[in-house]
Amino acid sequence: MFKMRTGAAVAALLVALAGCGSTEQAADKPAAQGPRVLKLWHYEGADSAMGKAWAEAVKQFEASHPGVKVTFEEKAFEQIRQSAGMILNSDEAPDVMEYNKGNATAGLLSKQGLLTDLSAEAAERGWDKLLSPSLQTTAKYDERGVMGGDKWFGIPNYAEYVMVYYNKDAFKKQGIEVPTTYDEFTAALDTFAKAGITPLAVGGAEYPAQQILYQLALSKAQRPWVDALQLYKGKVDFSGPEFRYAADTFADWVKKGYIGKDSAGIKAEDMGVSFIGGKYPIVVSGSWWYGRFVSDIKDFEWGSFLWPGNAMSAGSSGNLWVVPENAKNKDLAYDFIDITMKKEIQNLLGNSGGIPVAADASAITDAKSKELIENFTKLSGSDGLAFYPDWPAPGYYDVLVSGVQNLINGTKTSAQVLDEIAGPYNENLADIGN
Repeated sequence: MFKMRTGAAVAALLVALAGCGSTEQAADKPAAQGPRVLKLWHYEGADSAMGKAWAEAVKQFEASHPGVKVTFEEKAFEQIRQSAGMILNSDEAPDVMEYNKGNATAGLLSKQGLLTDLSAEAAERGWDKLLSPSLQTTAKYDERGVMGGDKWFGIPNYAEYVMVYYNKDAFKKQGIEVPTTYDEFTAALDTFAKAGITPLAVGGAEYPAQQILYQLALSKAQRPWVDALQLYKGKVDFSGPEFRYAADTFADWVKKGYIGKDSAGIKAEDMGVSFIGGKYPIVVSGSWWYGRFVSDIKDFEWGSFLWPGNAMSAGSSGNLWVVPENAKNKDLAYDFIDITMKKEIQNLLGNSGGIPVAADASAITDAKSKELIENFTKLSGSDGLAFYPDWPAPGYYDVLVSGVQNLINGTKTSAQVLDEIAGPYNENLADIGN
């Protein structure tokens, strides 16, 4: 009886092991066991160019993958930014998600081993041929998590940059022409302020205010300064002419009424809505707002222009599609990313107010979209993409938010704010051995 039971147990064990062996596949090609699900996260609004293009990509994915269902969860930008590391280190990780690019975000997660190396897929599927070298910078990281490395940890399917959006009707009422120089731009701000109108819609509680600070720094900067700040190719003097001018001028703009003293507590969404509602004549922000403005602004004519006088502007590839290391359906994630890179999706993105990376130029027929893409082409073609101010160090986003809030509230001098933002940056340099 003992031998029979033992033999039965061994047989059962062999069957179990054989069963495991038949289903144990590479992590990126799991066995089909009932209906499969692609778990997708992103934080683009349904009316944005990316939201529209990716919704169509979901439809095409499901049509080409019978029996597979996409479950999409829209997350807030701040939600993913603050909790990505914790979520991706658990079994709750999605299969594919949009994530911010740069050393402090995608770079940090790649260094921590939380993102899948996409190098083989990028080569096999031709993504490396569709993306220009400047756009590849933010998709590839080295072992330190510094962008511009040799391994692909994300794929961008759009590009972006910071520009000046303006209310044409408000400009016309004040007799202001579209500024082509920095002096003309500040003169326009002054005209509005003297008319009792705060010209700039600003969100000091999130990213927008720090981007204005960065645009001001870039007005005094050259490419080597950006490479030193973002790629650690040299030392950055935070009391030097670039940041000193930016902080002094930002504080001065608050005193002159160009930036509202109540803007320290305003979030990005409220900033955008205030411009849409015609409360402010100007907003400085990214191309991610373009599609929203196209669909939501009904009561006035509007346009956009590059920050006058700057050779460089905040901008780069768009956010990345990343595949968490803990993703359960990596093969499906790769297929979905591939669909977002196809001409049809790229053309839809371009005609919806986005900046595609692999569209057919002749297929972009919308006039406003053409203006948007032409300005980006002008900027990127002259090596004018300067990345974003919060990228250089983990946690730097919050450091900069605090810094500009102090400038708006007048609670610290510009020199004190510069010391405040220099500390974490230099600590990060020490941490990575620079």
